[in-house]
Amino acid sequence: MFAQRREQLLAQMSENSAAVFFAAQEKTRSRDTEYSFRQDSDFYYFTGFTEPDACLILIKTATDQRSVIFNRAKDKLQEIWHGFRLGQEAAPKALGLDLSIAFEDIEQHLHLQLDGLDKVYTAQGRYPDCDVHLNSAIDKLRNGLRQGWNAPAQTEDWRPLVDEMRLVKSAAEIELMAQAGEISAQGHIRAMRDCKPGMLEFQLEANILHEFSKQGARFASYNTIVGGGANACCLHYTENNCLLESGDLVLIDAGAEYQYYAGDITRTLPVNGKFSPEQAKLYQIVLNAEEAAIAMLKPGVSIAQANRVALEIMVTGMVELGIMHGDVDMLIEEEAYKEFYMHGLGHWIGIDVHDVGDYQDAKRTRPLQAGNVITIEPGLYIASDANVPAAYQGMGIRIEDDILITQDGHRNLTASAPKSIADIETLMARV
Repeated sequence: MFAQRREQLLAQMSENSAAVFFAAQEKTRSRDTEYSFRQDSDFYYFTGFTEPDACLILIKTATDQRSVIFNRAKDKLQEIWHGFRLGQEAAPKALGLDLSIAFEDIEQHLHLQLDGLDKVYTAQGRYPDCDVHLNSAIDKLRNGLRQGWNAPAQTEDWRPLVDEMRLVKSAAEIELMAQAGEISAQGHIRAMRDCKPGMLEFQLEANILHEFSKQGARFASYNTIVGGGANACCLHYTENNCLLESGDLVLIDAGAEYQYYAGDITRTLPVNGKFSPEQAKLYQIVLNAEEAAIAMLKPGVSIAQANRVALEIMVTGMVELGIMHGDVDMLIEEEAYKEFYMHGLGHWIGIDVHDVGDYQDAKRTRPLQAGNVITIEPGLYIASDANVPAAYQGMGIRIEDDILITQDGHRNLTASAPKSIADIETLMARV
């Protein structure tokens, strides 16, 4: 799979060029401890290699194509303290590459790999410390006339090429994303079963993460949101430190990462297991919007078109409930709804939870194609001080699923997580 991706990129590169990818760097958490390391998504996409301090070079000439990796040298003492290193001897076979050189020697060897090439593809600015290595190599070549060296005269950003590749998922990627979606769904089912008044938000979060681990996903794909009551109106609320109170809703936005692929689900639950009449009315509006938007997804349809359908349902519903006032079309045209629905309908998802890929414009009018995976996540957020009927104040509702675009329509990768009022209340019912 990784070799096929490298070949696909090489086919798009100019003749006599190289593409340079750097691995992610370890980040200090406090003093001499680091955050859990996660590989740079693009570097992983082409290598499957999960160590820091590495550099991949793909080289294309008129007569040859080759792949070189700089990775950490074997070091017995470092491995005793910090873990196994693949090293140079094992790397070519393990990763399907032509040559491995010690990353510690990159200053002595990187320029030699680029000598005589016309162009270098890079992602300047992503890792400034790594840019230093590449700039140093090119400067050496520019100053190496006596040695007969020739420096590349052009640089180009590889991100537009790679982003387009990552936007269309292969069959193998779809299988991984389906598994990530199912594990994520199991976490939400666990939350529905475990939620009860008096829990702290982070205790419910812990149960979700425990379920992810039980199902084979060690990490979440992003910081979990568990927002009870008015906390749900903060879109990226992650403090998760308040009590869950009977009579409130709790918004849970949580996804598992499975073999580097993200799940992303949002469900909104009644803390005590039973929606109040007002909660049910507003919830059903959001659910109707989500289901209508999903139903229209197929190749050629855009997120913008699906968003218009969701908007019509949500604005109409809010007018009927007395939350908004006026003509539905005019309220949409004037974007008056943004007081209550201020984000977009969805985003690309893949190795990154907010995955790479051009949306064409701010309204996301790019036509979808088979192999795209997107989220659909309408929501309504009524602030505690909003000028609306009191029964709806301090209520936040979002419903989100991960949708694969297929040749003839779509497939919901997260359908296992219940979302109808009846199904949620049945699952949450106390026996």
